[in-house]
Amino acid sequence: MIDYQYKARDKSTGRIISGVISADNEMSAGKLLIKQEMYPIQLKAKKGSVLGTGSETGKVKLKDRVVFTRQMSTLVKAGLPIATALNSSMSQVSNKKLQNIIFRMTKSVEGGTPFSEALAEYPENFNKIYISLIQAGEASGNLEVTMERLANQLEKEAEINSKVRGALIYPAVVMVVILLVMGFMMSSVLPQIIELYKSFNKPLPWITQVLKGVSTVFISYWYLVFPILGAMGYGAYRYVKTPNGGRVMDRAKITLPPFNQLFLKMYMARFARTLGSLTASGIPILESLRLVGESMNNSILQAEVVLMADQVKSGKSLSETLVKTEYFLPLVGQMVKVGEDSGTMGDMLDRLATFYENEVDQQIKNISTLIEPVLIVFLGLMVMLIIIGILFPVYSLVGQDLSGGK
Repeated sequence: MIDYQYKARDKSTGRIISGVISADNEMSAGKLLIKQEMYPIQLKAKKGSVLGTGSETGKVKLKDRVVFTRQMSTLVKAGLPIATALNSSMSQVSNKKLQNIIFRMTKSVEGGTPFSEALAEYPENFNKIYISLIQAGEASGNLEVTMERLANQLEKEAEINSKVRGALIYPAVVMVVILLVMGFMMSSVLPQIIELYKSFNKPLPWITQVLKGVSTVFISYWYLVFPILGAMGYGAYRYVKTPNGGRVMDRAKITLPPFNQLFLKMYMARFARTLGSLTASGIPILESLRLVGESMNNSILQAEVVLMADQVKSGKSLSETLVKTEYFLPLVGQMVKVGEDSGTMGDMLDRLATFYENEVDQQIKNISTLIEPVLIVFLGLMVMLIIIGILFPVYSLVGQDLSGGK
């Protein structure tokens, strides 16, 4: 609903009346006033009351884009025109940035701009693959099929991302708890142990002395330690954002165990799902490979996809080029070969994507299962350190005192 400020003439008294009325649009507001025996003179939407009329149009979260794409897929499939579907979607999303984007796209489409061109105005939210698929759907007249495929693809991507984050939350929480307990013991309990030893003129055990040294550094020089750690973390972050640092990180993801197989399978699933969607929409293989390369989010694999495109352009089949790559898993080339021979490339790529998505699910479960005993062992080591460095000296001191008393 939109709030309208109005001026209207009361039919019975002839007086000019001002006020606010809520309606879906200006025409509905006018009809409501007429029903109330008033003749509308002026209607103006209140500033900020219209969904999507704000200026904020930044980056939108993936889950919000998934919801938007699924809604558009359903509405277009039901036969609604694009402008009407956009207008309906705008009222169903909760993200203000996305509301503003949809509002502007609606106005563009109503003015005659193709849907794909309206999407292209927001590249931070709708990448080249998204736009290319929409363009292909518009050209072929199968936009509802394309929107369905896009919605499925984004939902799969969001599902995998969510599972990966979920697998990492548990160990992160445990690590934070361990660090907090260690910090409390070293800042509160350890100083009391040291004072106790001083009162008995007894030397501290060597491990307690080590803990004392670490505690002293953090407590006495925290104003240096934390900025230095922060600067090191920020420096590492900035390095990863550079081309060289990015390549180092990307190579580490796909080569260093235990997570390299997880990342490789995620990338294989994305490659197969995206390439399958593009080729099924009628986009030429060379253009599809170019777009897939940009979506890989890994510079090492992106370089391999660029090399694939060059070799395909020179006359080789895609399966031949896949077999010669360094990092693409062998099954990808084998399945593509079957698809080329049988003329069912799209179907084979979809099957391949589903297979690797299931593999990623299983690998995440395996990693989660493996992390638990590793964390238990680590937690046990921390407890042992606390016992040896803090509690054991207390018992030792009490034992010595009792022996001396006898």
